Amino acid sequence: MFVVALVMAGSVHAQQPRNAFRPCIDPSNLPFANSRGEGFENRIADLFAQKLGLPVKNYSFPQRMNFIRNTLRYRLPDEDYACDVVMSVPAEYDQAWPTAPYYRSTYALVYPKGKGLDTVKHGGDLFALPPERLKTLVIGLHDRSPAGTWLVKHGLEGRAKPYPMMSPDPDQYPGSIVDQELAQGRIDVAIVWGPIAGYYAKRVRDMELVIVPLQSEPGVKFDYAIAMGVRQGEREWRATVDKLIADNRDAIKAILREYAVPLVDERGELIQ
Repeated sequence: MFVVALVMAGSVHAQQPRNAFRPCIDPSNLPFANSRGEGFENRIADLFAQKLGLPVKNYSFPQRMNFIRNTLRYRLPDEDYACDVVMSVPAEYDQAWPTAPYYRSTYALVYPKGKGLDTVKHGGDLFALPPERLKTLVIGLHDRSPAGTWLVKHGLEGRAKPYPMMSPDPDQYPGSIVDQELAQGRIDVAIVWGPIAGYYAKRVRDMELVIVPLQSEPGVKFDYAIAMGVRQGEREWRATVDKLIADNRDAIKAILREYAVPLVDERGELIQ
């Protein structure tokens, strides 16, 4: 009965007129979003707000543990919710109500050109490197990512150097594994989520970085469909966001391309 009441309450709230497009964002998490509106989630939120004829009103909270509880589900007594939509969630996410997916990306290898890894054109090429090179290779990856499972599967777990994906230090950001650790030679290759790989590889100016999108294989899933998330029960609002996604796919794709997001199809094949 309590669950039914929550769903009914959400449905009533969804029917109320909205006076702003209110995304829940991280204040410092490029290329996704930041408080200055520089991420692709910010850009897509601006696009949707324009289509609805509404202003954007961001609600910022660091994307750490309990992000959904402190944003999408956050409401003080006798007050409205803080925000209405999380701009990026996995399509199968169960902490919010996912919309239709609006892009699919995959994890990627990133390495500096001309440093002995130029033969790596596909994921499997990494394991075909000469044994003497593999013995010295330092592979940076985020903890609790598919990259660790992949390296264990192929017997290279001893070459892994893990970095925390979520740090309590506000000055740390996931892209530092590329534009600092890799660029400064502390690691030889990085394995990161595609949007992070594409965006930060472009920001390194004193060397050319090669991006190799990875394909899923038995036991290791690299590619994921990404949706937006709304509150459970807000059926009309979810339908509105779904329609915004459907009606603006070309514009969304153009924004993602601008941020160098590697886009793949449902088979994990790179979309050129």
